[in-house]
Amino acid sequence: MPTVVSDSGPLIHLAQINRLWILQKLFGCILVSSSVRVEVVDEGIRRGCPDAEIVGKAFEDGWIKVETLSARALEQASKLADGEGISHADAQVIILSEKKKALFLSDDIALSKIAEMYGLKTWDTWNMLLEALSRNLMTVTELYVTVNELGKKKFRLNEKQASEILQAAELIEKQRHK
Repeated sequence: MPTVVSDSGPLIHLAQINRLWILQKLFGCILVSSSVRVEVVDEGIRRGCPDAEIVGKAFEDGWIKVETLSARALEQASKLADGEGISHADAQVIILSEKKKALFLSDDIALSKIAEMYGLKTWDTWNMLLEALSRNLMTVTELYVTVNELGKKKFRLNEKQASEILQAAELIEKQRHK
């Protein structure tokens, strides 16, 4: 399985709808920076977010792991943050992904574009759901339900995006039946 580094967004979004397991099934292990863990778990628990406990359990189970950055990598992240006007936490996950030559998971469009400038391959939650469908980890109906549940959690697709995702899902389903 490829090395995968995640930003906080996909972890939060999938945990909010009890679908964090998709990441484990797709990738086995997810790496994050310590700042992502603090943001998703520690701050989430402090604010009483149930999804934080779900992600915290994944850390306890060992399939989401904190990867510590070297002093040099932290310096690179600081320069990236200052240069691109992004948070240090966001810069750290990009640098971690670059160092690990990892697939980068993020739902932040601007952050994904910066990661791509660093030569990284990026996936968002929608890519992961389609991949889960293509690997028979979920059905088209489950994908539709998941898209709707994410929409209720304020992670809504615009009409064009929703149409594209559902068309892709139907194409995957047709390929599966051939």
